[in-house]
Amino acid sequence: MALGKALPEHTTRTGRLWEMLAFDRMITGPVIHLVYWAGLGVIVIAAFSVIGAAIGVALREGSWAAVLLAIPVLVGGLLAVSAMALIWRAVCEFYVTIFRISDDLAALRRAAEAEASSHQSMGANR
Repeated sequence: MALGKALPEHTTRTGRLWEMLAFDRMITGPVIHLVYWAGLGVIVIAAFSVIGAAIGVALREGSWAAVLLAIPVLVGGLLAVSAMALIWRAVCEFYVTIFRISDDLAALRRAAEAEASSHQSMGANR
């Protein structure tokens, strides 16, 4: 395969499909990256909305008071959007961490099973 990851000899296309259907292999890890970027896109749209609303209110009213009011609204809105971006990043990292823990536990289980089978085969050889 490209990316330097070789498939085990016993894994075939049917085997990979079965792994996904049987939840032996999780696809959420790669999918969460797409979800993250889609969420960032929504947050960028919200940022443009905040900027547009602040400028629109300032232009519509046409007074200096409206312009002076639009500045703190713009700054507060952009701070809120920045906080949303940080929170969204933290949520996505949480999900990635959970699935990496799942992968690590599966690897530990396979290692423990391999060690147990090697101990059994050593006991049979005696």
